Amino acid sequence: MIQISPDNIADRFMRYVQIDTQSDPTSTAHPTTEKQKDLAKLLLKELYGMGITDAGTDEFGYVYATIPSNSDKKNIPVICFCAHVDTAPDCSGTNVKPILHRYYDGKDIVLPDDPSQVLRMSDSPYLKNHINSGVITTSGTTLLGADDKSGCGGYYGSCFIFCAEPGDKTWGN
Repeated sequence: MIQISPDNIADRFMRYVQIDTQSDPTSTAHPTTEKQKDLAKLLLKELYGMGITDAGTDEFGYVYATIPSNSDKKNIPVICFCAHVDTAPDCSGTNVKPILHRYYDGKDIVLPDDPSQVLRMSDSPYLKNHINSGVITTSGTTLLGADDKSGCGGYYGSCFIFCAEPGDKTWGN
């Protein structure tokens, strides 16, 4: 059975957030900025690296891939993973510096590039669920883009498992 490494997941996510995919609300193009396609190109390259051959991107920056079913059953439906890669225009997507706080201890996290930005458990009580776990933040002057890019990381982790364990029939039944 494949073992998923939290470090690999964090590394992948931190690679993704460093790619500027900031959207432009005034644009009528799709995607609203061409730089969003930079992440799509990386995602495609990673799919190929997993051994997925039926993959591609389109002019809108969508990434598509299929992994054949490994089930002996007929008419197994295809699984679709779908995530957006754009980040909000409210804050810069350039020079994102992700920081992995490897063993979060419950104390305030002061973001080094803007010390006025502080994550406090009193403001974000869900942080108590992550004590002794890793927490990833930015350095304080950019958005992290975690909503979409963590989704991409999860999808790619799933694809990795499907490709690495082709003989495991449990996911195709």
